[in-house]
Amino acid sequence: MEKLQSGAEQRRANRPKLAVSFARTQSDILEAQRLRYRVFAGEMGANLPSRTPGVDHDIYDPYCDHLVVRDVQTSEVVGTYRILPPEKARQIGYYSENEFDLTRLQHLRQRLVEIGRSCVHPDYRTGATITLLWSGLAQYMSEGGYDYLMGCASISMADGGHVAASLYNRLAAEHLGPQEYRVFPRCPLPLAALQQDRPAETPPLIKGYLRAGAWICGEPAWDPDFNTADLPILMPMAKVSDRYAKHYLGQAD
Repeated sequence: MEKLQSGAEQRRANRPKLAVSFARTQSDILEAQRLRYRVFAGEMGANLPSRTPGVDHDIYDPYCDHLVVRDVQTSEVVGTYRILPPEKARQIGYYSENEFDLTRLQHLRQRLVEIGRSCVHPDYRTGATITLLWSGLAQYMSEGGYDYLMGCASISMADGGHVAASLYNRLAAEHLGPQEYRVFPRCPLPLAALQQDRPAETPPLIKGYLRAGAWICGEPAWDPDFNTADLPILMPMAKVSDRYAKHYLGQAD
C-alpha cells in the first residue's frame, strides 16, 4: 500500500525552489526594477516617477549591485536588494544622504555598504526568501571585507505616523546606537506632534536587523514619495550576533 505523505511533507514538496544570485545583465536588473515598482507603487502607493511604465529606477541603480532571488521553476525574480559599495558611493554619494545628515559616519565611508529597495513578491514572503537574500548579502560583505552595513528601514505612515512614532519610541529605548554614530533627518518625522504610546508591531525586516545586532542611529525621517517613516539602521559586522553569523556567514566556534 502506498504510503501517504504527511501534511508537513506535502507542504515541503509544494514549496517553490529558490536560488539567489547577483544580476548579471541589464535584463536581470530590469526584472528586479519591475518587482520594485509592483511592490512600492502597486502595493504601497509610492510616487515613483519613471520614464518606463512599471519600472522603478533612479540615478543610483547603475552604481549598485542587484541581489535577486528567483523561483527556479519559473525563473521569475521574487525578491531583491540593491547594494551600493563604498567605492561606487564615492562617485554618486549614498542614497541615505538625501534623508539624513551622515557627517558622523564620515570616518566609516571606506568600509560602509548601503542597502536599499528591499522587497519580496507577495506570494513569496516567507522565511526562505528572506534567508536567501540575507545569505547573499552576508557573503557580499564577507568577500568584500566591508565592516559596516547601512540602510533606511521603512515604516508605513498610513495612520498619519502615530504607529511609526510609537515604534521608534519603543525600539530606541533598547537599540539606539552610540552618540558618535548618530545621523540626523533632513525632514524629521514630527515626533512631538504624534502619539508615541500606540501598540505597534515591529516589521519583520526591522526585527531581523535588530536581532542580528544592528543599531538605530537616529530619529526617523519622513519620506513623502513613499509616505513612510524611515529609520536609519547601522550594522557593524563585528557586532553581528553569533547565531546570525553562524546561520548567514557560515562561521563556527
